[in-house]
Amino acid sequence: MRIANLYSHLNGYEYMLVHRPNLMDEIEMAIAEIDGNRFTKISKAKPTFGKILYDQKALNREFECILFPQGWQSVTTPYYVTDDISTAREIANIRDKEEQRAIILQRGYTPYRTNNQVDFVKDRVAVEVQFGKYFSVAYDLHVKHTFFFLRNDIDVGIEIIPTRDMCVKMDTGVAWFENEVANVIREGRSNPTVPIVMIGIEPETIAI
Repeated sequence: MRIANLYSHLNGYEYMLVHRPNLMDEIEMAIAEIDGNRFTKISKAKPTFGKILYDQKALNREFECILFPQGWQSVTTPYYVTDDISTAREIANIRDKEEQRAIILQRGYTPYRTNNQVDFVKDRVAVEVQFGKYFSVAYDLHVKHTFFFLRNDIDVGIEIIPTRDMCVKMDTGVAWFENEVANVIREGRSNPTVPIVMIGIEPETIAI
């Protein structure tokens, strides 16, 4: 696979080059190591039935096989929420989930346990490999990366997305780089508030 395009939001890429160049190298080498044309499937979905498509789940697993041995970890962070808005505001930036729960109970409300999960984290850098539906990237940028950034757990979020050329050879409704970058640009320079590197990837040669 190759990096076909890259977008730096709030100087995320520049931060990586200066402060985490080794991690940027690991991500770039992981992408280059994967032969996307090895990971295909025969579609069973009605719109593309019988067509050979890129297998998103298999590609995700391949990233895991490469990055986990290098010390990257999947991280799940539990926390509590409540239906009372003022209490929700009060506990939003509290790191300790049990303290959140205690405050909710003290106010007389019900604490609901939930969590945020990110694919890969290492040395305060979070990476999401996103081959999912179009809404998944917005969730990653505005919820996942922002959540971990505001908790002071990460300094940069990295989003790896297929390009349009690759996307048309995948299941319908998959997010694609060019569109997602346009969405971020339309939202303005400061939204989302976390430095982000958006990477558009595709096979060296699209062979299906």
